[in-house]
Amino acid sequence: MASNRHLGRIIALQSLYEVVFRQACNDQSLDLMEITKRNKSRYKSSSKDDKFIDELINGVLEQSDDIDSRLQVLAPEWPLEQIARIDHLVLRMGAYELINNKDVPPKVVINEAVELAKSYGGDNSSKFVNGVLGSLLKETHPEEAAKGLETAEDKDDSENSKG
Repeated sequence: MASNRHLGRIIALQSLYEVVFRQACNDQSLDLMEITKRNKSRYKSSSKDDKFIDELINGVLEQSDDIDSRLQVLAPEWPLEQIARIDHLVLRMGAYELINNKDVPPKVVINEAVELAKSYGGDNSSKFVNGVLGSLLKETHPEEAAKGLETAEDKDDSENSKG
């Protein structure tokens, strides 16, 4: 199920990116259901969790203003409209899950967001995403944050420093 959820997050990210890009271009033919259906069909043999994908896409879109308000406070030196679109969407998805998805451990949510940022973002995207979502974790799950969660980004840094 975990790898299926990872694929679900990739499909959601692709769909959200297309929606946001087309909105920015004032595309009048924007059809969220069609975009989502097309992206799911590309992976239909591997992706089995359509409900998760739909909830993630719809939740991020419905709560984007609230999520952005929370994110902006956590990264005031980085206006959200100035960060890369893909990084912004990865942050929105991770924040949505941290805030709303109680059945996924916060460590998993952050690790997944970091992995998406590594795969689809720029050179420093994963560190930025890790830092912002780590701050949100302290706000939303202080008990988890106190445990000193190690994310995929932290592991990479410690492995690189070992030589």
